[in-house]
Amino acid sequence: MLRRTFNSLMVSVALFSLGAGAAIAEETLKVGVSASKTGPLTAGATAVYWPNMQLWVHDVNQKGGIKVGEKLLKVELVEYDDKSGPEEAVKNIQRLATVDKVDFIVAPYTTGINLAAAPLIARYGYPQLIATGNANELETFVKRWPNSFWLLGKASDMSTGVVGTLKTLRDKGQIGNKVALAHVGEAFGLEMIQSAKPAFKTAGFDIVYETSYPIGTQDLAPIISGAKAAKADAFVAFSYPPDTFALTEQAQIQGLNVDAFYVGVGGALSGYAKRFAKQAEGVLAMGGINPADRAYKDYRERHKQVTGQEPDYWASPVVYASLQILQQAIEKVGSKDRAAVTKAISSGTFDTVIGKVSFNNNMLGRVWTVGQWNNGVLQGVNGLGVDGANAPIKKPAWN
Repeated sequence: MLRRTFNSLMVSVALFSLGAGAAIAEETLKVGVSASKTGPLTAGATAVYWPNMQLWVHDVNQKGGIKVGEKLLKVELVEYDDKSGPEEAVKNIQRLATVDKVDFIVAPYTTGINLAAAPLIARYGYPQLIATGNANELETFVKRWPNSFWLLGKASDMSTGVVGTLKTLRDKGQIGNKVALAHVGEAFGLEMIQSAKPAFKTAGFDIVYETSYPIGTQDLAPIISGAKAAKADAFVAFSYPPDTFALTEQAQIQGLNVDAFYVGVGGALSGYAKRFAKQAEGVLAMGGINPADRAYKDYRERHKQVTGQEPDYWASPVVYASLQILQQAIEKVGSKDRAAVTKAISSGTFDTVIGKVSFNNNMLGRVWTVGQWNNGVLQGVNGLGVDGANAPIKKPAWN
């Protein structure tokens, strides 16, 4: 009797173990992610990039997963910190591809890191859906790396958007002709200034002050004092989030009361409006959105519910859209075949939170370039192929 009971117990344990093993070995879709969790790029990545990874995995897995052929596979994220540096990002991607053997890799955060990682991502055959970067000469880039897709368009789209917005204000007699320019000395800032300077000159603006600063610079007061001394009518900074906040603070402290004040990445963050409150009114920033768009409103509410954070008014929905595109391409192909998925991305049309998306020569032709803060919302005032733009207005003086 004891022996029969013991044998029954051992059979039960064996069956339990087999069941547990089967659960552990359940097939998933492994998706690799490398982006900043430490270093100077952390603020932007924490606000824009990582929450959308969380939201997407939640949304996909809540519905049972991604349909791959006859299987419904839940997403398993494999995450690494690139420490805000391209060298670490390259090492992470190498590990994701060769050690973790992930099925797909999400494009990294920022222009510079995407440019640095592109050759390695291409070598391993992963599609690279770049939602937080832009550059000039993209035709040459995508010809060399045809697996790369650019959702924010060219840097020149952004810079000419700024120039066009200031020209509209000037033509209305709301601002003068003198512009002060500043840019972060990193790939993003260099790409932006390269296309902005000739565009300003072609439009007849007078660049009365120009400077650059290293990424991670703490003291930006000299930049504002230089622009003030030059008696600029408009201030334009192609900046990253910490710089965007610091330059705005210094402009208020020093009383740089230009009629147009523009900042780069980070100016579209919900935290920008919270930090500066009424002082944010009339500030121009890279990005923008049509806040009345139903898809964006639904996405924004879901983002807050799942992540506990408000998304920004520019890149956040673009990051999420890039993940939707990847998911829909995988489901269309019905397999983890990366080459086939890349081909499906290049030729397909996708339903996303930023509308229907399709690529022309691996570039997205619809993008917001400039927004302006109005009652706590960054309303788009300039863009390509987008609807719902408002007319820009002269910025009120700092209170």
